[in-house]
Amino acid sequence: MSTEPTGTNPGAVAATTANQYVPRKIDEFLKEVLSRNGSDLHFIAGDPPRVRLYGELHALRPEPLKPDFVQEVLMEIMPRAAQLRLEEKHGADFAYIIPGVSRFRVNVMRHLYGLGCVCRAIPSKALTLDQLNMPDAVRNLCKVNSGLILVTGKTGSGKSTTLAAMIDDMNARLKGHILTIEDPIEFVHPRKNCLISQREIGNHSPSFASALHSALREDPDVILVGELRDYETMSIAVTAAEMGILVMGTLHTNGAAPTVDRMVNAFPADKQSHVRAMLSTSLRGVISQQLIPRAGKPGRVAALEILVNTPAVANLIRQGKLDQLENTMQSGAAHGMKVMDSAIQDLLDKAMITGKEAYKKAINKAKFEHLKEVG
Repeated sequence: MSTEPTGTNPGAVAATTANQYVPRKIDEFLKEVLSRNGSDLHFIAGDPPRVRLYGELHALRPEPLKPDFVQEVLMEIMPRAAQLRLEEKHGADFAYIIPGVSRFRVNVMRHLYGLGCVCRAIPSKALTLDQLNMPDAVRNLCKVNSGLILVTGKTGSGKSTTLAAMIDDMNARLKGHILTIEDPIEFVHPRKNCLISQREIGNHSPSFASALHSALREDPDVILVGELRDYETMSIAVTAAEMGILVMGTLHTNGAAPTVDRMVNAFPADKQSHVRAMLSTSLRGVISQQLIPRAGKPGRVAALEILVNTPAVANLIRQGKLDQLENTMQSGAAHGMKVMDSAIQDLLDKAMITGKEAYKKAINKAKFEHLKEVG
């Protein structure tokens, strides 16, 4: 099936095929972001265009963008479906492609001075687990054949990159059906050993919940849900995991224990006991991550907190003793578990990050207090 946006805006269609491609005004800004190894373009009316470099924003031009110019630029690249969502909901997400250059995830919003957008560059192909230097615990999670795997962290923490690498690993090893539901599609996965079906919210399905409900009838082995946004989507995801499907999803939570708590509290109070019981058996693991600037050279490195669902973890989830999960993780190194501060300490011991950055990113800052001025 096609994985490209299917909006009717001629500009958007032209941007998806190289032989029909017509350059757009935003392209020069996006190419400059890529030339600087930036991750995001902030293109906001009333403000200079900015690039995010290794976690920090820097101006690309000194002059603020005029509202009329921003509107003209965005209407030129927005699919018709995204334009309708912008009118109805004052915001829209879609994918934009410069053939032979890069693919971008675009979020358009309204604000005080007019329109604006943030464009995130998406690599042309998924990085591998080896390229990301993923630990054995993550590799082992890729080998489970059912249940629920959650990858969490704040926006821009590398969740999509981690999930794409995990999907790529499964795509190369398994012979099954991998179905992704995203808003918008980010990494486009080529078919290796698996059948890959990729769906985009707004173009191929009206919502995550609707797409996920439909997916259950399409003989999937693996379902990737771009974001577990609401109670309905979470409910269907947990049910699918209970049915023997491997479900992978993301949440904007920091830490493994808060992730489990968020899942449980998304359900009505009278169902939370039942959900805890379901999660205790279906949850396979939680990967919570953040990116930290490297020491001495450009770039960032991932610090991973990992929860693996052992009998001890399952018992705590079932009983609702989520405040005790961290202690169990600290003693669960044999299973590949690690708390965030231990992951940060490991990076510090390898001189991959500075003491100052370790302190900034630490959960228990008292542990790193003596390092907060060490650059």
